Amino acid sequence: MKFLSELKREDIKANGVKINTFYSKSDKKPLLLLHGFPQSAIMWRKVVPLIKDKFSIVCPDLRGYGYSEKPITGYDKKTMASDMFELMKTLGYSEFFVAGHDRGGRVAHRLTLDYSEAVKKLMVLDIVPTHTLFKNTDMHLAAGYWHWFFFQVRDFPELVLGHNPEAFLKLMFNALSYVSDGIELDAFEEYLRIYKMPGTIRATLEDYRAAAEVDFFTDGKETKKIECETSVLWGKFGKMEEIFDVLQTWQEKSNNLVTGSAIKSGHFIPEENPKETAKQIIEFFT
Repeated sequence: MKFLSELKREDIKANGVKINTFYSKSDKKPLLLLHGFPQSAIMWRKVVPLIKDKFSIVCPDLRGYGYSEKPITGYDKKTMASDMFELMKTLGYSEFFVAGHDRGGRVAHRLTLDYSEAVKKLMVLDIVPTHTLFKNTDMHLAAGYWHWFFFQVRDFPELVLGHNPEAFLKLMFNALSYVSDGIELDAFEEYLRIYKMPGTIRATLEDYRAAAEVDFFTDGKETKKIECETSVLWGKFGKMEEIFDVLQTWQEKSNNLVTGSAIKSGHFIPEENPKETAKQIIEFFT
């Protein structure tokens, strides 16, 4: 695969699930990079070359995404976070940094709560906490993030998206991007190819369903807060900027220092503005 060619690729069994993983091994501190929807690990393809000399990088496809296994269940964030903890342990890392975008940011948040002894610093990109989002849903948010609610229906979204996945992916990328060429043609073609693989549509929808059916209630009962230093980045021209005080939402979830800023980007920050993303990663984690 030409994407992430700087890294070794391996299928690693973690938490009972095969996880497609790109990684490098060095004496540098480990950094786990988690992707969002509707993407895969290759969303970090422009950032990795800019930071590869600073970290031992681990860049997996989440359960249900990309070339990772797509089980029927296990899309609640506690389970997906356990996948990542077990993956890092298998690679020999008991402590690490984590940066997550979109769905990967939600996994990273839960990973930080459940394995606070392992996660030494956290970065989340263009999200607010799951419970915060659902609790504050209004007409503005429902219109901007309509897919969150459409995906809650059983079976019908699979039918619609499976009928024309290319049109759906183009809609998502165009609607949520500010930089028009952030996702170049060959990357889009790879995203489309992966999305059309058997089980991917169902699995990724189950991720969203778990957010509403499990994660919302788990997070609502949560008494733990983030204990490590946290950085928050969000797109200056994205929906989060319009709807939330993004930094404040994360400060409310933490007992430690939370800093952050808006990036000149839409939702897909690492692809639309990789240089600034890499700069922020290096400055925060080193």
